[in-house]
Amino acid sequence: MSPESVPSVAHPVEEQPGDHETFDVEPPYFPDDEQLAAVEKYDDRFLDRELSWLRFNQRVLELAEDPELPLLERVRFLAIFTSNLDEFFMVRVAGLKRRIAAGVAVRAASGLMPREVLEQIWTNSGDLMERHARQFRELVPELADAGIQLVRWDDLDREEQKYCKRLFRDRVFPVLTPLAVDPAHPFPYISGLSLNLAVLVRNPKTNKEHFARVKVPPIFARFVPLGNQRFVPLEDVIREHLRRLFPGMEVLEVHSFRVTRNEDLEVEEDDAENLLAALEKELLRRRFGPPVRLEVEESISPAVLELLVSELGISTDEVFRLPGPLDLRGLHDIADLAREELKYPAFVPTTHHRLAEVESAAPVDVFKAARRTDVLLHHPYDSFATSVQRFIEQAAADPHVLAIKQTLYRTSGDSPIIDALIDAAEAGKQVLVIVEIKARFDEQANIRWARKLEQAGCHVVYGLVGLKTHCKLSLVVRDEPDGIRRYTHIGTGNYNSKTARMYEDLGLITTDERIGEDVAHLFNNLSGWSRNAIYGQLLVAPDSVRDGLVEQIHREIHHHQAGRPARIRFKANSIVDEAVIDALYLASQAGVPVQLLVRGICALRPGVPGLSETIEVRSVLGRFLEHSRIYWFESAGEPVAWIGSADMMHRNLDRRVEVLVRLPGEENVESIGRLLDLAFDEETSAWLLESDGTWTRNDGQLHLQEALIERQRRRRTSA
Repeated sequence: MSPESVPSVAHPVEEQPGDHETFDVEPPYFPDDEQLAAVEKYDDRFLDRELSWLRFNQRVLELAEDPELPLLERVRFLAIFTSNLDEFFMVRVAGLKRRIAAGVAVRAASGLMPREVLEQIWTNSGDLMERHARQFRELVPELADAGIQLVRWDDLDREEQKYCKRLFRDRVFPVLTPLAVDPAHPFPYISGLSLNLAVLVRNPKTNKEHFARVKVPPIFARFVPLGNQRFVPLEDVIREHLRRLFPGMEVLEVHSFRVTRNEDLEVEEDDAENLLAALEKELLRRRFGPPVRLEVEESISPAVLELLVSELGISTDEVFRLPGPLDLRGLHDIADLAREELKYPAFVPTTHHRLAEVESAAPVDVFKAARRTDVLLHHPYDSFATSVQRFIEQAAADPHVLAIKQTLYRTSGDSPIIDALIDAAEAGKQVLVIVEIKARFDEQANIRWARKLEQAGCHVVYGLVGLKTHCKLSLVVRDEPDGIRRYTHIGTGNYNSKTARMYEDLGLITTDERIGEDVAHLFNNLSGWSRNAIYGQLLVAPDSVRDGLVEQIHREIHHHQAGRPARIRFKANSIVDEAVIDALYLASQAGVPVQLLVRGICALRPGVPGLSETIEVRSVLGRFLEHSRIYWFESAGEPVAWIGSADMMHRNLDRRVEVLVRLPGEENVESIGRLLDLAFDEETSAWLLESDGTWTRNDGQLHLQEALIERQRRRRTSA
């Protein structure tokens, strides 16, 4: 019998604070025209989202520049800066160029036209890239003092040069392919983010000069290990042995360069008979996207640069001359060296105290724990493996489990979640998996997983046409002595065991019947034809997240005006949506305290007289990527907290299936309140946003992530 045909057990439903509130003004709480006019008169009330993102990556760079951080962690932040900026150009800059080329350029909410934004991006990102290169050069001697040497070819001793010569002869040379440019050989295609050498050679017999391109093979280590933690860039090894590639020719010039291309995908799925086939075709086209940035060594000659610019069809504004070496993503390998004294102190996540079996060495029984009480998880401080992963694995192995329903957006390469779902299907359980195969830059992997799951007998669907399924949901249906019980997990992060050790996220495991019923309805919406948009304990985009949060913001305004306790605190990756920002401005104009903890982009201007004087915006960056989303309201002294997958961005609120869940239980809400108290403590180190869009660092004595690590250690020792 399918779980849908089994009636749910009728559990008594406890009222939560705020379920039946009586206020002086009846809902719905939305602004009137006069209130909106009081906000809209501020024409420049929005910061530009693209420029705000660049300031986020500047904060990442400031971590690399921070002498208080462990040396190899600073090296890693240099690598992260590079990867971040690559993606920004591939997606955001490419999108601006595409809109300009298509003639659909419209003024942004910040008041800037796309061309104006592009010009500021070129200037600001150029400054940041030069600062990044300068910081790398400053870290090289510090690394050398610590016994890690990043050297160039001229620094190698005789034995090291012999080693590199053998390496080139035996391994590198066989895979190199020099591509000449002449009337018989058109200018070669330069793949996005590949590192290349522009080589100018001369025929000594004819005295004629020729251009060739040599691609640095990405299959080898970016920095060649020489032993004793000494490394040389791979392009230096190739550069020194180019005569073997061009025998009989004289090598005149060698310059490294790198092209960034538009790599965002466009899939017209309405017209595609098979979404997987359409996406696979688009992935092939991605490699040939138009260029949006050219990085070159500052030593490049004008003639070679002119050739590259002309053949690539790129503007001079998009050319960035930098000191070598280019492409510092490879610094991740240096940061991974086994030099623990140069890294953050080791941290091992612990099992959540409500899941720990103190008197038993047996694996955690997640079902038993969830029946006792809700479990609010905080990763990576609480172990993902002994909570969420264990939850799915236990469900797959439990003979009383009838069905598992799961969303997957991004997952790890050797995912234990995937393996558990396959085991469940092979055991005869009904398994539904909503796979979002359009998860940016994970498309190929998700196609692979989708096919593997289908072959195992899972019901695999790809969500709703026109919407990405970004919500993080698991639903387990279990047959128990007193009837059918639903176990639900709702999180803020992906079901990815690897990133769960690096990303800060929240998750709720609960048997709350109201939440379970809502999630069951949502899965039916995603897999069938139902379009039920009414939920009791969830806000679901694109139908109700924006309106639901705006309504609650206006509830706080009415609480404040009636003399009741009122306060708003959000934690998100990005806050860009104009409707939400305007609602927060109205709350500030009414005198409601507003605190925003934003990791990345923030288009709201805090501290503007008459508009946002009660709004404070902070940003915390550190060893973990702050990824959870929290929407907390004082609610007349009976606080309400929502967690989930949705950021305050147009794409999240209008073009994705996102879920926020209202946390059940006073204890869970208090726990979130304590976390926010710590984040907004004046002694907590953070960046503070000024009204002009700049961020200033407050070097407080308290570091949020270290404080949470210490709290977890104290719990472990006291257990």
